[in-house]
Amino acid sequence: MCGIAGVFNRAHREPVQLEVLENMLALIQHRGPDQAGIYRDANCSMVNARLSILDISGGQQPISNQDETLWIVYNGEIFNDLALKRNLINLGHQFHTETDTEVILHLYEQYGPQFLEMINGQYAIAIWDRKKETLFLARDRIGIRPLFYSNFGKQFVFSSEIKAFLAIPNWQAEIDPQVLQQIFTYWGPLTPNSTFKNVHEVKPGHYMLVSNTHSEEISYWEPHFEKKKSAPDENDLIEEFGNLLIDSSQIRLRADVPVGAYLSGGLDSSTIAAIITSYTNTPLETFSIQFEDPRYDEKLFQDQMVERLNVHHNAIFCRAQDIGNIFSEVIWHTETPILRTSPAPMYLLSRLVHQHDYKVVLTGEGADEILGGYDIFKENKIRRFIANHPETANVSKLYACLYPEIPQLNARSQFLQAFFGQDIQETKSPFYSHHLRWSNTARSLRFLKTANQTLPSDPNYPIELPKQFSTWTPLAQAQFLEMKTFLTPYLLSSQGDRMAMANSVEGRYPFLDYRLMEFANSLPDQVKLRGLQEKWILRKFASKFLPIEIWRRRKKPYRAPIQHSFLNQASSPQTAFYFNEQNLINFGYFNTRAAVKLYEKALATPQLSEMEEMAFVGILSTQILHDHFCNRNFPKVKLDRGIPLKLIDLAISV
Repeated sequence: MCGIAGVFNRAHREPVQLEVLENMLALIQHRGPDQAGIYRDANCSMVNARLSILDISGGQQPISNQDETLWIVYNGEIFNDLALKRNLINLGHQFHTETDTEVILHLYEQYGPQFLEMINGQYAIAIWDRKKETLFLARDRIGIRPLFYSNFGKQFVFSSEIKAFLAIPNWQAEIDPQVLQQIFTYWGPLTPNSTFKNVHEVKPGHYMLVSNTHSEEISYWEPHFEKKKSAPDENDLIEEFGNLLIDSSQIRLRADVPVGAYLSGGLDSSTIAAIITSYTNTPLETFSIQFEDPRYDEKLFQDQMVERLNVHHNAIFCRAQDIGNIFSEVIWHTETPILRTSPAPMYLLSRLVHQHDYKVVLTGEGADEILGGYDIFKENKIRRFIANHPETANVSKLYACLYPEIPQLNARSQFLQAFFGQDIQETKSPFYSHHLRWSNTARSLRFLKTANQTLPSDPNYPIELPKQFSTWTPLAQAQFLEMKTFLTPYLLSSQGDRMAMANSVEGRYPFLDYRLMEFANSLPDQVKLRGLQEKWILRKFASKFLPIEIWRRRKKPYRAPIQHSFLNQASSPQTAFYFNEQNLINFGYFNTRAAVKLYEKALATPQLSEMEEMAFVGILSTQILHDHFCNRNFPKVKLDRGIPLKLIDLAISV
């Protein structure tokens, strides 16, 4: 795993200064502190910060093909590289390393961009073709690894993280108010947008070709939900699903360094850990978060799994004040405002992994999206049923089924009916499943200085839908929207890649193997969401590995403390600084009076509402982000001169 960045001097030959490239490298060196590499010629320059996982001594980037006309820097892993390498050798290709990086380069040389359909992994790729003077960029199918780009004058710049652009002379970060509205509605910027003006992200499942005169972005994969024409036996489906999950877990264990696993105590991570212990002879080390606040803690379930699997377990104990203490660092790495504090404990967790000298962990992320695991899928099902059967539905009991663990909520049946009954008859809207969530979150828009405080009408939602979308089942439509608006722009970014790589840790995601995703997308709905039991097929498969208390356990959403994280003795000064009236005015994003009143209410009230907490975090994180990027008040870093640096300098004066 690595960090990559580069500059393509379009239509002119003027080498980028080495000092600029070193500064870009320094700003992303946390992604790969083991080795560094710089490639430079008159047209294109690329850098790589390497986290050495495969071929530790021989895989330093940048890497070239045999005649040195193609050069690659690469962030990620592909897991079927050995078979692909054998085929390439049979075709006459010669290799000098044992890395998957070199396999990718030769695949591109042999097949062009079509090679992307052949690889299975998580990646952001940059290949410079010296002959054609063309830059090739590509991102994995679901967007596990980030890749940003910007046209800045005559330069096309790209990087794993936006902070590398701060090294470009005269580049100025500017938060986009229109994208802020997206964040305060959908929880994150919708690809290809980033939080900053003139900074975009390569779309998942897409590649770009950039030349001196133009650039184009081309799709090679997108999630589809066409069902199998016949109805297979459910036992056969469970077996096929299990075989795919076992294989996707096993191939993600390949590394020349130890591989650990996250173990939250929930169904998803417990299943992955159980597969590892059942199908390998290597002792497993696991890692988890434990919370001081019992509302968020899952220690009892973690302990049960540790005893069951006989693994060596490590846990980080997280208090509300810990979240406040590291929040500024967290926002430096998310590079976007966030509406929840959940990334902060993940940052602490990856730091724990790093402290135990682990570079790779397997996680359970993605299971909820591909198998209908979230409450939003149940809400969609119940609301549609009530809309279609208004006279016969026992509305109160149906809504009470959604959150049986919250008795005080279920006692308020009138509130439930009013809340879940919003726009309940609008079932023909393609965004029906998510309109309730988005409209509830969008109430925070009133804190923005300039914002349309109502959701756009359906045709104007900034989400591109496939042509086949209208033919899919309601569950499939909801899953697609969840992948596009939550999984990629928020979960895999702010909670995933960015929190792990901040501490030089690579997360691997067996549930997001594209073969497993495509299989799950083809399954009948009732195999995923049976009645109101989520992830039915996973539960059936996991029952052979896990104790009944785990595989039958209702999903507990992962959350973290908010309000009290920022108002304790340690974090209060920083919070007060960013909610200061003059700073709110100077930064210029929020309705000053409304933001100050919210801050004062947080000081005076034991518990803000959920919407108020989300707005509080959104305001605070935006202010911090502006300070880091726009005011350039960020941690000063220098390139570590103690690590090996590979310099390929082909720059010439013209």
